[in-house]
Amino acid sequence: MDTNVSEFMKIVESRNGNEPEFLQAVFEVAESIIPYSEKHTKYKLNKVLERMAEPERVIIFRVPWLNDKGVVQINRGFRVQMNSAIGPYKGGLRFHPSVNLSVLKFLAFEQSLKNSLTGLPMGGGKGGSDFDPKGKSDNEVMKFCQSFMTELYRHVGPDLDIPAGDIGVGAREIGFMFGQYKRITGEFTGVLTGKGNEWGGSLIRPEATGYGVVYFVEAMLKLKGDSLVGKKVVISGSGNVAQYTVEKCIEKGAKVLTMSDSEGYIFDPEGIDSGKLEYIMELKNTLRGRIKEYAVKYGCEYHAGKKPWGVKCDVAFPNATQNELDQNDARILVANGCICVAEGANMPSTPEAIHVFEEARILYAPGKAANAGGVAVSGLEMSQNSLRYSWSRDKIDSKLKLIIEQIHQACALYGREDNEYVNYVKGANIAGFVKIADAMLAQGLV
Repeated sequence: MDTNVSEFMKIVESRNGNEPEFLQAVFEVAESIIPYSEKHTKYKLNKVLERMAEPERVIIFRVPWLNDKGVVQINRGFRVQMNSAIGPYKGGLRFHPSVNLSVLKFLAFEQSLKNSLTGLPMGGGKGGSDFDPKGKSDNEVMKFCQSFMTELYRHVGPDLDIPAGDIGVGAREIGFMFGQYKRITGEFTGVLTGKGNEWGGSLIRPEATGYGVVYFVEAMLKLKGDSLVGKKVVISGSGNVAQYTVEKCIEKGAKVLTMSDSEGYIFDPEGIDSGKLEYIMELKNTLRGRIKEYAVKYGCEYHAGKKPWGVKCDVAFPNATQNELDQNDARILVANGCICVAEGANMPSTPEAIHVFEEARILYAPGKAANAGGVAVSGLEMSQNSLRYSWSRDKIDSKLKLIIEQIHQACALYGREDNEYVNYVKGANIAGFVKIADAMLAQGLV
């Protein structure tokens, strides 16, 4: 490890010693930014990265609610307001038992850089609760969401902090929280994104992250004189991001071989076509079933308790959760001829896995760049709310594709190491950092 990076991480670790996910995210960024700051001393002298690694504000609160049996339940709510140098805080709410301060600080830190890359005026934040919506009735979810927003409303607003959905927070949860915010404040404002189309939402928002990661891969391959046509693709996950990644890959002429959930993965050598994807969407979105049911229906392989990274492919999309792809998985992918890995999830590859991809000099797109499509369309939803107007599906999709292509250009600019290789990790980190850092310097000691 670079000595300057090591010294920096010692300072961060002394303040955040029990937060492994956050430390991992900061280290991955520091590896790129500290060498850059050594050459551009205004960032080093003003300790910009040190400031960026410290949240502007962390809010932790109690969320009491009654279940259907009339028994009091208590969860913990969070909102990490990380950086507002280039705009109001923007980032999702996650409802999942794994939610803790470390996870949310890592997500908020990544979100700040991701939002910067979009070119839209959005700062970075993240929030959520250890509440688990799975197995809960609509009435229980509503009671929790109303209690959660009864506290959170004091800290958010259309020009202050605009949360969105994330894991465990979909249209149902956004609707319940928006309704409670409106009841308390008496205002119909764009305080949340991911809303229903009938009440201020944006077209393409559900599809945006999945479409965006495919657009990013398309841009990377185009730079190498290649395309997705005929490429064999493996995808982890079977939720929203994975579903629309599959949809767009099919549209681009690729052959999708796998999808997964927490219990295992399916391998369909004939490829997942549009009809099969329609079944998966019904299975996961409506019936709340397991991916193994696909294998039964279509007579293909199901691998219980395993991840899909051993399947030979050209392109891999880790779209499930953080640290799902480790060093051994990365080596298998490279050995099997994978030429491109693009992250639809947040930090799904471990640092060791990333180093394997970089040493092999394959195309590797980190999540802060590749999966920025979701927050990009959330930003477009904010614009439509401010205008009191809705754009067409085609217009939003074209804006999404343009934003992703611009992100790719910025990453390629800062990440090019020679005529043959672009380090997209370095490129994304530096491009996202510079915009925030310059804004912070212009605004004084913030």
